[in-house]
Amino acid sequence: MQENKTKTQAGTVISISGKQSIRVAIEYKVKHPKYGKYVKRRIKLAVHDEACQSSVGDLVEIAECRPYSKSKSWRVVKVLQKAG
Repeated sequence: MQENKTKTQAGTVISISGKQSIRVAIEYKVKHPKYGKYVKRRIKLAVHDEACQSSVGDLVEIAECRPYSKSKSWRVVKVLQKAG
């Protein structure tokens, strides 16, 4: 029996755009190929928030899913930490 391997990430909500849409920033570090220094990179994803449970600054767990629109193919699984 195979497990369902859905890709999950954790990121910070940077804006609320629409009724059930949010923008989530995922920050990571990558090593520079020549100099060896670690450089911060960021990707911004459009995420579907069905329950409208997140606000700006929250740390959320998102999972890859079917496309909801042209740019949204991620959904909110749960809110890990509310913005203080």
